[in-house]
Amino acid sequence: MLTCRELTELVDDFIDGRLSFWERAKFQMHVGMCTDCRDYLAQLRATRQALGSLPEPPMSDDVREELLERFRTWKRATPCSGSEPGGEPGPDGATET
Repeated sequence: MLTCRELTELVDDFIDGRLSFWERAKFQMHVGMCTDCRDYLAQLRATRQALGSLPEPPMSDDVREELLERFRTWKRATPCSGSEPGGEPGPDGATET
């Protein structure tokens, strides 16, 4: 059976339907026996539903294009493998340490 901590790490995948059959069964078994986790799941579902009904914040065309360009160049600048942790450039091109 899952621990409460393990459940909280899987709750988004559970709600989105991304758990395997066995992971889902263990999740549901825990929720069936743990009132705290059952409450947590209900609160998270309610929060996601409320947030999903909010309108998208306005964004100017300039900001949108700038973000899209940064993501395009970030994907090209990020090494695929073999790089040292902390040395990869972020979306703004700066190297994080």
